[in-house]
Amino acid sequence: MKSKGANRFEGRNFDSIRPCRMTEQTFGYADGSVLIEFGQTKVLCNATILESVPRFLKDKGQGWLTAEYAMLPTATHTRSDRESVKGKQQKRSIEIQRIIGRALRQSLDLKKFGERTIHIDCDVLQADGGTRIAAINGSMVAIILALRKLQYDKVLTKDPLLTIVTAISIGWDGHQLLLDLDYQEDSRVDVDFNLIVDEQDRMIEIQGTAEHHPISMTQVNEMISLGLKGIQAVRDIQRKFLKIS
Repeated sequence: MKSKGANRFEGRNFDSIRPCRMTEQTFGYADGSVLIEFGQTKVLCNATILESVPRFLKDKGQGWLTAEYAMLPTATHTRSDRESVKGKQQKRSIEIQRIIGRALRQSLDLKKFGERTIHIDCDVLQADGGTRIAAINGSMVAIILALRKLQYDKVLTKDPLLTIVTAISIGWDGHQLLLDLDYQEDSRVDVDFNLIVDEQDRMIEIQGTAEHHPISMTQVNEMISLGLKGIQAVRDIQRKFLKIS
């Protein structure tokens, strides 16, 4: 795989992420709330603490984390009906919210959380590729804000945070590697990967598909290496927002 210079939207280099911004939302009743923007993708991530756990964890002395994911009807160029109108969630939404929950549970020692649930709500306000990536990164920050609130209120005596989870997308368009795909890039690449890691760059989840031709392990490793560069850039933004040195 060879990589070229800048020929992407807004002159972005192949190894650059989109402009990423996080804004703490002070309205509403969530314990932690963040609006995250990756270029034109915008996702509102809320973390709410519930004083209960699912039935399968009752009386076991540990907590849980679960996630929901949905797109607003006008999040894309063509309006779509709300899933509630259709009477059921789309398979894509179910898949993404399971990925979000599975990844973010790795960030916590749930045995230090008591019998409580962190409920994550990810609402895509505008979609231009990488909505699940934005949801994971923004929700991680929302979780930490919620934990800080519990600690400030002296509800938690032990910090359950183990690590900061970060995610990024990588693609190969037949000519070059691309980091942090927007919608147009995602729709035309031959190979796309989603990478989710912890602060030590240990892998939590790797999702990858070769649309047209198989790829070698050498190519996979090149994509992962580029992904880790993007992970570091996003992690720096998460830590700066949270004022973690």
